[in-house]
Amino acid sequence: MKHKSNQDSVCPMARSLDIVGQWWSLLILRDATLGVKRFSEFERRLGMAKNILSSRLRMLVEAGVLQLVPASDGSAYSEYELTARGKDLLPVMVALRQWGEKYMFPDGDGHSILLDRRDHLPLRPLVVESADGRALTTDDIEVILPAPR
Repeated sequence: MKHKSNQDSVCPMARSLDIVGQWWSLLILRDATLGVKRFSEFERRLGMAKNILSSRLRMLVEAGVLQLVPASDGSAYSEYELTARGKDLLPVMVALRQWGEKYMFPDGDGHSILLDRRDHLPLRPLVVESADGRALTTDDIEVILPAPR
């Protein structure tokens, strides 16, 4: 089944999923967030086919989430680096990770731990808050659609 673009959707989540909704893309972004920069590093860590990796990286660059920069070691290679747009995905990545920690590791299965680099402590669970700081649940939110054009 061919993917239908959501770029005309009035839903910000649907439009965002066009860019980061493929699971390979999220794993590439996870690794980029952890400092992976080279094509060969992504390939080795993710174990994905070169053509799929190349396609996903190109799409993330075209979307402005990653950028190609000269290699930090001065070699002829290029490296992939998160843009401000890519770095702004950190809360999304952490929220997905925390959901996985809570629901995908039953019976004490071990998993990697995300720590604050300065204090070496686990991150506090993310909470959705109102403008005045109240914690919100799904019962507390609503969506307002734009007026038809």
